[in-house]
Amino acid sequence: MKIRLEHGAGGELMEEFIRDVILKNLTLKSAGGIDLEALDDGATIPFGDKHIVFTIDGHTVKPLFFPGGDIGRLAVSGTVNDLAVMGAKPLALANSMIIEAGFDETSLEKILRSMDETSKEVPVPIITGDTKVVEDRIGMFVITAGIGIAERPVSDAGAQVGDVVLVSGTIGDHGMAIMSYREGIAFESDLRSDVSPVWDVVKTVADAIGWENIHAMKDPTRAGLSNALNEIARKSGVGILVRERDIPIKPEVRAASEMLGISPYDVANEGKVVMVVAREYAEEALESMKKTRRGKDAAIIGEAMKEYRGKVILETGIGGKRFMEPPEGDPVPRIC
Repeated sequence: MKIRLEHGAGGELMEEFIRDVILKNLTLKSAGGIDLEALDDGATIPFGDKHIVFTIDGHTVKPLFFPGGDIGRLAVSGTVNDLAVMGAKPLALANSMIIEAGFDETSLEKILRSMDETSKEVPVPIITGDTKVVEDRIGMFVITAGIGIAERPVSDAGAQVGDVVLVSGTIGDHGMAIMSYREGIAFESDLRSDVSPVWDVVKTVADAIGWENIHAMKDPTRAGLSNALNEIARKSGVGILVRERDIPIKPEVRAASEMLGISPYDVANEGKVVMVVAREYAEEALESMKKTRRGKDAAIIGEAMKEYRGKVILETGIGGKRFMEPPEGDPVPRIC
């Protein structure tokens, strides 16, 4: 088998590739907590009465600078968000850069300053790293690792029948912003990436309702909302019903989606969280999200049910229902 772009683009093909190729060749996969085979946003290591959470992510976005952000902001936000959706307070980051020979030093400094500014928003320090320069024409790749501490880790496999599903803001912003920028499509309103760290959103909700009442979380990055919801449904063994009318989407994202023929549900978001909470705490969780700067457009979009276990059902705007299938992979390559 030849490795294809789709094998690294989220969705079903990537998951099959990880299970059938990567996991098959690794025998030690656990440190006693949530391990590699769980295919969650990170792994946990028991540490006294708490848990260390560890994650790592590679970033290959093209272009390196895009409306709303750049590869530096993306790298810090992506790793912080992987920690956050597992219930972990970010403690420290590591940064590895692979840079093409001849890369512009001014651009590199701009990316580094962006990483620094984004890390201060959390706040979380960048405490170690590595730099390689290669002759290959790659521009720049950034690999960031993060470590955090969780009182009560949250997985993407804990949704229960009757739970309520929330999303912290508008869907499709990052993927559509990059695709539109690449295609040179202009809109009356600026289409910008949502790339940002979401720890403050997650912590605000946890402070309000308690970690024990947050049953599952996911940041809907590669392959978007549809893939995140399907992962939660399949791993939790529940069905999920979401209402199209309740999913927040910016008009310019909807317009770009129609023009490009790409569903906003299937493209990456880099500053949102999908959260599944106990029904009796849903309204309080929503109010808490809306009080944060990055959660002002938060919405309740559906619930977990006993029917259609492992599947996601979309109730359309006209009242019909259809499966919201996970995409094979994100339809926009080199997006994160």
